[in-house]
Amino acid sequence: MQKFGMSERRACRLTRLWRSTCKRKSKRIDPDGLRARLRELAELRRRFGYRRLHLLIRREGFNVNKKRTYRIYREERLSLKIRKRRRMASIARVPMPTPIRANQRWSMDFVSDQLGPTGRRFRCLNIVDDYSRECVAIEVDTSLPGERVVRVLERLAFLRGLPQTIVIDNGPEFTGQALDEWAFKNKVKLDHIRPGKPVENAFIESFNGKFRDECLNDCWFPNLKDAKVLIEMWREDYNKLRPHSSLGNLTPEEFAAKASLVA
Repeated sequence: MQKFGMSERRACRLTRLWRSTCKRKSKRIDPDGLRARLRELAELRRRFGYRRLHLLIRREGFNVNKKRTYRIYREERLSLKIRKRRRMASIARVPMPTPIRANQRWSMDFVSDQLGPTGRRFRCLNIVDDYSRECVAIEVDTSLPGERVVRVLERLAFLRGLPQTIVIDNGPEFTGQALDEWAFKNKVKLDHIRPGKPVENAFIESFNGKFRDECLNDCWFPNLKDAKVLIEMWREDYNKLRPHSSLGNLTPEEFAAKASLVA
């Protein structure tokens, strides 16, 4: 103040500002390691926005509010690059009935990708519990016929039991004799959606979008063995560590455990 020809005391008196306010220094400092940890998480989870990164930061014990996380997120230029989406035809959205417990209803669908060096296609059979959103299995191979689908379901029956209903589309693997006989034998209802109506299988379609965005598009698969390992690692992370907004920001495993305690 003095270098402008006026003392600090006089300037504060003229502006009716308390000198203590003038001398006050901001206490808005970042907690130790917050900025560095946020950068690490953003690099590790490149498709997470600041809201989900904020949840992870809070889970690690940082006492920080969302506004501060967002400020650091912007200062470090961690914003996601928004991918342009194809314009889709407008489809009437009909709410699906929500199951009331785990293992009541599953959804199944296929997703395909390719190996980096050769471009060879492989497929992923995704199976999701519609109640807890838990991904109970992702089977990866170059060929997944109906008999292979049955073997996967038999393995899941041994590990966790079977649902009452499985929602599927009308692909040849799901309409063939092998799956139909298995479902009849195990008293599992196969609920086929109408052709061209993916919104009727919304739970698995939502999962497929996350799987594509956060795993398949973010990884380079040199061979089928590595693809199986990386995809299984992502599935475990999705179930155990990834907060899910529709589950009250719990992970699928946390939500399932909480629901079992209530029941």
